[in-house]
Amino acid sequence: MLDTVTFGEAMAMFIADDTGPLYKAKHFTRSLAGAETNTAIGFARLGFKSGWASKVGSDAFGEFIMDRLKKEGVNVDCVLTDSRYPTGFQIKSKVLEGDPEVQYFRRGSAASTLSPEDADSRYFLSAKHLHLTGIPLALSEQTRAFSHHILTLMKEAGKTVSFDPNLRPSLWNSQEEMAKEINKAAFQADYVLPGVEEGRILTGSSQPETIADFYLEHGVKAVAVKLGPDGAFFKTAGQRGLVEGFKVDRVVDTVGAGDGFAVGFVSGILEGLPMEEAVLRGNAIGAMAVQSIGDSDGYPVREELERYMKEHVKEADEV
Repeated sequence: MLDTVTFGEAMAMFIADDTGPLYKAKHFTRSLAGAETNTAIGFARLGFKSGWASKVGSDAFGEFIMDRLKKEGVNVDCVLTDSRYPTGFQIKSKVLEGDPEVQYFRRGSAASTLSPEDADSRYFLSAKHLHLTGIPLALSEQTRAFSHHILTLMKEAGKTVSFDPNLRPSLWNSQEEMAKEINKAAFQADYVLPGVEEGRILTGSSQPETIADFYLEHGVKAVAVKLGPDGAFFKTAGQRGLVEGFKVDRVVDTVGAGDGFAVGFVSGILEGLPMEEAVLRGNAIGAMAVQSIGDSDGYPVREELERYMKEHVKEADEV
């Protein structure tokens, strides 16, 4: 039995060792990238039985991804190896603060060929909760069909579903197509977790409450709109609130912060925490994530999370 399951594309990532334009970088450190593997790792570090499904190529990058996830305690029993297509990779610049430059080499990857025929229903149905992002919807027609197949499977079985839009405009033919397909999936989820800019693109409004209302009116149970350093706004049919973010002295790398928020929020929901406390946990992991270079390197184990939240909530109370 799994607590959480997700699927998507994982890539080998090469992070420049020195700051500056990416084209000037001479040396890189290898790491792991992928929104869904980020969340799978985050759940595993908190003690959840976490599973990730996908395809990797029969190559060194694929072996690296599998080895890394196994060491993190993520179940990869449903990951297929394909000798016809390679594992994707990306390169990322090193920045002292803010957003790094990222270039992708993922076209025609093994993961982009994932189709409904590859779905192991028993594996997914062994999980209590599905976390889905919008990235597999964008990779190819096959991965989009796979996404809808698994989403329908889990909903019909009474499983809970969280959805993070994780918009990748460069992978879509148009913004209109992106918004239509992303919202089609989001409307089937129990929990939707857009960033405020993603909300503007998907709903036409930059107001957190209006964004939340858009999804609530389509049957979603709860919406948490990520506001960066300002925290997150949440709303359900009977609750609404703004949960302030955690103060961070220095932002090293913002990549992975949204996935960290999803880990905190969803883990809180699965443990039965009140909505406000689940959002607070999401804010905490998001804040921890931006203080490290790797996408998931800053995600905490349970004891680190509890210590971080206790110390920073106490600091806020004393101000």
